[in-house]
Amino acid sequence: MVRKTSEAASTAGSWQWTRTAATQRNLLDAAAGVFVEHGFTDASISDIVSRAGSSVGSLYHHFGGKTELFLALWNDYQNEHERLVAAAVAKARKAGEDDPLTLFNVGSRSYFDYTWKHRELERVFIEGDTPPGFEVLRRERGREWVRQNSVLLGANDDTLGRLTVAVITDIVTVSGQEVALSATKREADEVVEAAAVLVGRLVR
Repeated sequence: MVRKTSEAASTAGSWQWTRTAATQRNLLDAAAGVFVEHGFTDASISDIVSRAGSSVGSLYHHFGGKTELFLALWNDYQNEHERLVAAAVAKARKAGEDDPLTLFNVGSRSYFDYTWKHRELERVFIEGDTPPGFEVLRRERGREWVRQNSVLLGANDDTLGRLTVAVITDIVTVSGQEVALSATKREADEVVEAAAVLVGRLVR
């Protein structure tokens, strides 16, 4: 009897977690659409919850408010970027690639591909209509990205090595913004190729 009760509680807990995750996902997806259409300042909470098929109370329960929802959306976007980049690099390594610059370029292309596919959302994050606290979060994420790139490239842990990786990371960041602002895929591809050339000059 105790075991059955425990199993029932476990099943109920799993169901509750799944429902919570689905609610959060719906709110994030709805917020992405509304922020793309209206920007952060003019985005309406009522529009977001209506699009998500949710409620204002649910939004505040899961995220705390519009600002927190925006920051959560950006974190979610960056996490997916990182997941795809890591997967692309891991796949190349499994295929036998071990050159740091080649692996970096594989990861960068994955980053640029995702940025292009979600260019409208990327524009929301780079065009300045963002809530308080966003720039702090962006800087913190940027420092972590520099650290990861330093490991991937096997950079020297001296002043020159750290500055080189910081510049390379900035090249990819700015290039990603240019990809998002490109009018056509051809223009975006030209940005990607130019970024690879610049990074190559710094690494070799």
